[in-house]
Amino acid sequence: MNGNEISYVGKRIKEMRLSKEFKLVEVAIKSGVSKGLLSRIENGRTVPSLPVLFNIIGALNENPTTFFEHLNYTSNSPFYMLIKNKDYQPIEKEDSVGFNYFSIMSRSFRDVTFSAVLLKLEPQAKRDMVTTDGMEFIYLAEGDIDYKLGDATITMNQGDSLFFDGRVPHLKINNSTQTARILVIYLLFN
Repeated sequence: MNGNEISYVGKRIKEMRLSKEFKLVEVAIKSGVSKGLLSRIENGRTVPSLPVLFNIIGALNENPTTFFEHLNYTSNSPFYMLIKNKDYQPIEKEDSVGFNYFSIMSRSFRDVTFSAVLLKLEPQAKRDMVTTDGMEFIYLAEGDIDYKLGDATITMNQGDSLFFDGRVPHLKINNSTQTARILVIYLLFN
């Protein structure tokens, strides 16, 4: 994000908050940030992390599309959001060994929750088959795995993608000697 987009974020938050006649403290509490932090964001004194920004947008009863609709795009300064690897948060899922998940981004909307995670699947990782109440997209960034989907076993190599109904029992299997890195995107039904 360049300087113009950074100042846009704070101004847009304040503009939306005031147009809805929300008090600063209301939005701060609803979004899970301090009143002081929200004030600094609105005044362009700090830049919120992506999860904080999405929490604030949600607290304003808005969605990202309407929040960013007035952002001016130019070929010289495109809008983007960068999430650094160091900012990925480890998350625990089902009882497993060798399944190391890291949350990249997660956001709930009215009918669906979007969640992107990085999975570092260790060799010979162990877990039972699981189901997810939604759709899943996986991109195998590094390594080779087998994906058990119901009764089928699908062999995946680096660069392959798979999209499927997560309500079907599934399991990632790493029989290789190297850690596989997998981008997993969940579209969970609310």
